[in-house]
Amino acid sequence: MFYTCSPPLFGLIYPSTPCTTAATSLFKYNHFPHLDKPLKFHTNAPMDLHATYPALTDLRTRAQKRIPKFVWEYLDSGTGTEATKSRNRTALDQIGFPPSVLHGEITPDLTTTFLGQTLPLPFGIAPIGMSGLIWPDAEGHLARAAATHTIPYCISTVAAQSPEDIAPHLGQHAWFQMYPPRDPDIRTDMLNRARASGFTTLILTVDVPVASRRERQVRSGLTNPPSITPKILAQIACRPAWALGTAKRGMPHMRGLDKYTNAATIGLSPTAHVGYLLRTAPDWDYVNWLRDAWDGPFIVKGILRPDDATKLEKLGTDAIWVSNHAGRQFDGAPATIEALPAIRKATKLPIIFDSGVESGLDILRAIALGADFVMLGRAFHFALAALGPKGIDHLIDVLAKDLIANMGQLGAPDLESLPAPLTLI
Repeated sequence: MFYTCSPPLFGLIYPSTPCTTAATSLFKYNHFPHLDKPLKFHTNAPMDLHATYPALTDLRTRAQKRIPKFVWEYLDSGTGTEATKSRNRTALDQIGFPPSVLHGEITPDLTTTFLGQTLPLPFGIAPIGMSGLIWPDAEGHLARAAATHTIPYCISTVAAQSPEDIAPHLGQHAWFQMYPPRDPDIRTDMLNRARASGFTTLILTVDVPVASRRERQVRSGLTNPPSITPKILAQIACRPAWALGTAKRGMPHMRGLDKYTNAATIGLSPTAHVGYLLRTAPDWDYVNWLRDAWDGPFIVKGILRPDDATKLEKLGTDAIWVSNHAGRQFDGAPATIEALPAIRKATKLPIIFDSGVESGLDILRAIALGADFVMLGRAFHFALAALGPKGIDHLIDVLAKDLIANMGQLGAPDLESLPAPLTLI
């Protein structure tokens, strides 16, 4: 059953009362628990998710029908004309392989080794700020799923839950992504909190020196934290499952930063947030300081230039993360897959790849061109918004099945046996 705008919620939102009163009413309204249940068929047979949602594109379509427009625009958008976001997809599609024949039966092995640890799959869950805006308790759902499947989960500095909130749900591959605080005392405290909460790997994001414009988000009416306007209320009313789930947990905000700010955002642009009041644009000395201050694996995220990779290797970084922020930060950046081969030649460091990945085949493309591991952010949030927590498990299964199917076509028994890729025209 798909829902359109709910008459009960519209009656609630649009009496002759101020929108602030209506907003309060909406987020206390909990008399429609059936609206928060997943789809059901008119049969007693179990729902076959692979028959209904065999690919990420199906989950993406379903997700758009389940979350308010301003949330969708936050998750799905890039910046500018979204040329970089489009280039990510186009460039991945131009990478092919010569298929293999007469190689006999094989059972592909998906295990990989990254930073000295053996992982059952070559991919993990990348950070997205304010995940809890996309779906209630997103950070908790993602952390628990990652722990169950023994894959990395990376939480953002600007998540809707704090490191302490997530600590009980973390598995053995818990990564903390840091937007660089300007204040050294806040920086040290943030590291201590992450370490005490059970995060073992630190990710420094370096490709967000300023807020990007993200025009689609602006047009949708999104601010951070969200402002409850009639436009936003109308969008919420059309998505009752999201609305009621959010009502149970409260409007999300950046809980990990509560300790450092009173959430004053006066003067910030619509696409900026309170995190920008705390962060700085890091330099090489900052990287050096952080490397010395953290006693676990240290990874720098947002690398697109080979010379930066070379410098980071000399500084003692444990790995680099090749990324263009999925096209959300700079609309003049190259596709990440285009930048990857030159970076691979420039460094012996382990490389993580992201941006535009939608399938097992995309994961193989990145690995064949030099990546050691792949992270997906939007994809897992599409899955969660589409199907709730079971969507995460389903996407992991979809990606694993797609890896196996494509490795079978290539005659590759493991990830180290992939053939050299081709450029498709």
